Formats: sequence, C-alpha cells, structure tokens
Amino acid sequence: MYRCIAHCVLNQIGDRFDNEDDIIKIAQSTVIRFEGNQVFCNEKDVTQEIRTPLVSRHTSDVARIKAVRDLMVAQQREYAKDHEVVMDGRDIGSVVLPDAQVKFFLDADVLERAKRRKIELDEKGNGKALAEIKNDIEKRDTNDRNRSEGPLVKVADAIVVDTTGKSIEEVYQEMKTYIDEVCR
Repeated sequence: MYRCIAHCVLNQIGDRFDNEDDIIKIAQSTVIRFEGNQVFCNEKDVTQEIRTPLVSRHTSDVARIKAVRDLMVAQQREYAKDHEVVMDGRDIGSVVLPDAQVKFFLDADVLERAKRRKIELDEKGNGKALAEIKNDIEKRDTNDRNRSEGPLVKVADAIVVDTTGKSIEEVYQEMKTYIDEVCR
C-alpha cells in the first residue's frame, strides 16, 4: 500500500518527497484495492509498476509520515475485518494486526535478498548492479528500523523464518507446518 502511495506521488508531483502536506493529500485521495494477486490504485492495475527501483527507493519516504501511516493502517485493519488475509509488511504484527493468530518474521541475509531482487529486476529489464541493490536494501532497512511511526521490529510472539538459501516452496512448507500445528 505504501508502494502505491509512493507511485502516486511520483506520478502526480514527481520526485518531491519533502512535501508532507502534498503526500498526505495524495494518500487521502488514493483508493487501493486488491484482486487476487493484482494491486489496483485509483482503478489502475499497478501490480508491476509499484515494484520498480524508483518506487522501492521512495516507499520509506511515505511510510515515515504519521498521517499516511494512520490512513493505511485503518484501511488494512478494515480489510482484515472482512477477509481472511495473509498480510505482508514491516509493521503488520506490531501495529496493524497485533492480535493476529499467527505471525511470522521472514528474514534473510541482505546479500541473498539483493540477489533475489536483482533476478526480479533483470526479468523486468531493469538491470541494476548487485552492489547498488544491496545498498538500497540496507538503506531501506535502516530507515524502516529507525522511523518513529511503525518501525520494522520483530514482535515477541512472531515465529522467525530465516529464508536464506531456501526456495519459496521450502519456506511455505516450514510456515505451513507451524500453522498446521498451531491451528488444529
């Protein structure tokens, strides 16, 4: 959702992430909805567009703004009330849904994460040097851990899953095994 807002800011006012009032207005007027694996922003499918390096770079810029976070958290909670959900985000277990039945904290070595991101970007034709991608990830992690609103934290009741060196299927099976045991 924060990627959607960053995307809208870029499209509406350009690379001006220093103007919080404009960003808040954009967030207030943006309608985000999900349909399967697709993400729609103001009725436009932005599933691919929100995964660009430029949007990634500016996601933390909008996520640090309290008024934007308040809007997004309210929407996430409202959505969770009406749907069975699996939510992914840096503050889902700590802020958005602190009473969630099951919480996972997925982690991986930063180099592994950079390699995965590079593959994703290369497939989209957005080739970028591995060192630059790694640096971007480290910067975003630092920003997100140190922001005052909804920082990236591992909550005490989250199950840590280190995904380093694991396939998606292996991670899924590890999580499913836990869920099967807990949710019987």
